[in-house]
Amino acid sequence: MREFSVPAVITAAPVGGLADVVFEYARQDPGRVVLGRKTDGVWRDVTSGELCAQVLALAKGLLAQGVRFGDRVGLMARTRYEWTLFDFALWAIGAQPVPVYPTSSADQVWWILHDSACTACLVENEDQAMTVGSVVDRLPGLRRLWQLDAGAVEQLVADGRSVADDVVDRHRGAVTPDAVATVIYTSGTTGRPKGCVLTHANFMYETDTMVARWESVFGGGPGEEPSTLLFLPLAHVFGRMVQVAAVRSRVKLGHQPVLAAAELLPDLAAFRPTFVLGVPHVFEKVFAAARRTAEVEGRTGAFDRAVETAVRYAEAREQKAFGAGPGPSAALRMEHQLFEKLVYGKVRAALGGRVRHAMSGGSAMSRRLGLFFDGAGITVFEGYGLTESCAAATANPPGATKYGTVGLPIPGTTVHVAEDGEVWLYGPHVFAGYLNDPAASAQVLREGWLATGDLGRLDEDGYLTITGRKKEILVTSNGKSVAPAALEERVRSHPLVSQCIVVGNDRPYVAALVTLDPEGIAHWLSMRSRPQLAPKDLVRDPELTAEIRRAVVAANTLVSQAESIRSFRVLPEQFTEERGLLTPSLKLKRRAIEKTYAHEVAALYQS
Repeated sequence: MREFSVPAVITAAPVGGLADVVFEYARQDPGRVVLGRKTDGVWRDVTSGELCAQVLALAKGLLAQGVRFGDRVGLMARTRYEWTLFDFALWAIGAQPVPVYPTSSADQVWWILHDSACTACLVENEDQAMTVGSVVDRLPGLRRLWQLDAGAVEQLVADGRSVADDVVDRHRGAVTPDAVATVIYTSGTTGRPKGCVLTHANFMYETDTMVARWESVFGGGPGEEPSTLLFLPLAHVFGRMVQVAAVRSRVKLGHQPVLAAAELLPDLAAFRPTFVLGVPHVFEKVFAAARRTAEVEGRTGAFDRAVETAVRYAEAREQKAFGAGPGPSAALRMEHQLFEKLVYGKVRAALGGRVRHAMSGGSAMSRRLGLFFDGAGITVFEGYGLTESCAAATANPPGATKYGTVGLPIPGTTVHVAEDGEVWLYGPHVFAGYLNDPAASAQVLREGWLATGDLGRLDEDGYLTITGRKKEILVTSNGKSVAPAALEERVRSHPLVSQCIVVGNDRPYVAALVTLDPEGIAHWLSMRSRPQLAPKDLVRDPELTAEIRRAVVAANTLVSQAESIRSFRVLPEQFTEERGLLTPSLKLKRRAIEKTYAHEVAALYQS
């Protein structure tokens, strides 16, 4: 199949902007809880009325400080409550927030603030303020710099007390759906980040479609208050979409700025969300932690049997959903029930105990991992999208999930697979183009179609599978084309592996560089009663090398012999964003990695 469409389930908003719902909901039901805010270690409820009052007060302060309709304002912070306040306050006065990753270098900060012509910037702390300060002499249009941890919100609210409420109302009334809502910069894996111009209409259509079609997720269960804890970066379009969707659907939204388990798990337990949204790495970590716990408790065999049962149970349900089987047998249902308290309930408890649905995006999730979570009682709807498509363009629908695919086009969207395998998208959520870059815009926007640069295929039911990136296809010196994504994903699924990058362009065969997962390694050594080793000694350890070789052999079963990994090297350090080797959304910067490890790559091909 070359093309597939799904009919729309909503109509595009004819008037208004993203901030309108904050004011409408405050009038309709001011006492309804819509956010959770953690202060002094305690989660406190925030009602519609309180949120509206805070957004209005901040919007007046922004006006008092000189922010005007159409101005762009940089937001450089982690995922926290104040980001949501600033987003909606800026939208209320027709301004355009421009997200900046808090880990960005000075040069990256300069480029984004310069290219977007920001007139003001909000930072979280003194370190970020110093980063902006180091390039401010090259930003003549930047007139204001606010710091959250130095009382920025309180100062702005105080400054805005002299501004009448109706001034904000007049600004908000002038916002139309086709107005620019935000400029989000791409990760920049191959060059300067490009600013994706997204409108209020893009976000309203995207989020309202997701909420309508995935009502079982955003609506919660019978008598249940729907809620989600957002730990994705709000500088990324996925996190931004979640924020907007939660506010528009009155899902209680909490913020968690730290992905480390020590910080995240206690907040999941306290906030108890009904659904979560994350990248595959998060779900891999939850699974790996559960297995390590089982191994420490001497229950490895039982855990592994529970995993197999969950996978078979979910596969049987999947087959039934598509008319290919009767569903789980009575014996399988009994076996599944046996592991409910022993394993599955504990996995759900790690996510707060109430989670029954999750959404995953950003990169591919292995089919087996998705099936495990489904069998454990958490349906993971994997989807696919880009910043240019305002997050999800496809997603697995409720009741008809095909694990290993990224689902059907979201309603109102058409997916087309070109002759060369490139995925093209068409729909009301597709962006308006790149800021200040008509040439780049023309390369990806073709009569309304978005050429994604991703390779994929549509099955007979219209489900999309992403097979790689056009620019990442390796061609060996023997002329063999190799898509590295599937190999890398399979190697990375091993509990001792953190990252894997496949190399081989213009070389005689395919090889790989592998980094180690610190938590997995510490556990592995502990279970063998072996002392912790320095990284330089660890990578030469024969037993560890044998473990990684098993992961590589497993990956090679996915491809032909000509495409298989012939050689690999374990590295003593991580690929990190700080080292310039990962994007903020944890994607590999292939050119940078190959340049940094040129010596190690060369050694892979020495006889």
